[in-house]
Amino acid sequence: MSELIEIRLTADQTEGTKATVAQWLKNVGDSVVQDEPIVELETDKVMMEVIAPVTGVLHEVMLQSGESVTEKNILGTISQHSVSKVVSELKKDTTPIEESFLQNDSTSVSPAAGLSYPPSTFISPAVRRLSKQYQLDTNQIIGTGKNGRVTSRDVRMFLDAQKSHSVLQQQEITTGSEMIPHTIMRKRIAEHMQHSIQTAPHVTSVFDLDMSAIIKHRNANKAVFERQGAKLTFTAYFVAAAVKAIRYQPKVNSQFHEQALEVFGHVNMGIGTALGDGGLIVPVIHQCQNMTLLEIAKSLTTVTEKARNNQLSQKDVQGGTFTISNHGVSGSLVATPIIINQPQSAILGVGKMEKRVVVEQINGQDAIVIKPMCYISLTIDHRSLDAHQTNDFLTHFKSLLECWC
Repeated sequence: MSELIEIRLTADQTEGTKATVAQWLKNVGDSVVQDEPIVELETDKVMMEVIAPVTGVLHEVMLQSGESVTEKNILGTISQHSVSKVVSELKKDTTPIEESFLQNDSTSVSPAAGLSYPPSTFISPAVRRLSKQYQLDTNQIIGTGKNGRVTSRDVRMFLDAQKSHSVLQQQEITTGSEMIPHTIMRKRIAEHMQHSIQTAPHVTSVFDLDMSAIIKHRNANKAVFERQGAKLTFTAYFVAAAVKAIRYQPKVNSQFHEQALEVFGHVNMGIGTALGDGGLIVPVIHQCQNMTLLEIAKSLTTVTEKARNNQLSQKDVQGGTFTISNHGVSGSLVATPIIINQPQSAILGVGKMEKRVVVEQINGQDAIVIKPMCYISLTIDHRSLDAHQTNDFLTHFKSLLECWC
């Protein structure tokens, strides 16, 4: 007797996002192995792989490509058989690479332990079809799936990059327009931004920040941090100072509800990260209130590298309570209003650092000096906060950074 096992998502895989079936990696009737990726889902933030909960045969597919998914949905079912039968079927219906893996004593496992594919050998049927169709060498494509596996989205991005290069080469010959279909990420960003503007009355306050103190501290400590596996960026200081400033104004770290303002005791810091033409993603550093500057720098190093390599998990982009947009890294002096990352109540903006002439008192006399300055801003949901809390937060944030030692 075979048992039908449901393929479902866990609540933490979809919390706060919309997931859509990108493609099934297996067809109905195909053998599957426990923990083998069988379907790809795409959200506004990451590409997820759903793995087989058991070894058996894919019995039914209930949601097709393009359909929305929640933890309440059943994606499909697997008819559970004995491991020995499935392994036998896999040996009959496998590529030479997969077959050599199955016969490799160094990677063999007992039936009780299940069977897994090393990332260097397993290629999904969808990727295999695309690579054959476009005559691609998958070894030239950077894999962003589990353990570096090449996904169908990796192939599409590779093809898009080739197409863009070709378009640039032709621009001197022809002119005109091009219709570029929206990605799921771009559609979700558009929906999220529109929802935020329609939901929250945005108000922005802007201050000036002298970065001399943190530049001095960074120059003295970045080599020490590097030896401990952390890149000491200015963003690490912004995170640390924001956490401390929130202690003075806790309502900045909150969520508006119709009947009450929920003020969080923990600070889960979202860091806006641009993905070039691919959009924007906000990885989250959880429980920042308990971290030292070194721990913050290490966490930033990890999440930014994962974001740029398209390796963020769903957990990495969930649960944020406050967000920093360091838009100055792309040359912007001031961005206003920076759209609040709903359902949060505020977002901190940091502009480009530049040397400016400022007036300050030296020995009781006004003097013109050159300082490394940048503009900082706080955009708030005016339902949650007023000017007093906004400016008080920025005052403390500015003071903490300018007096850093």
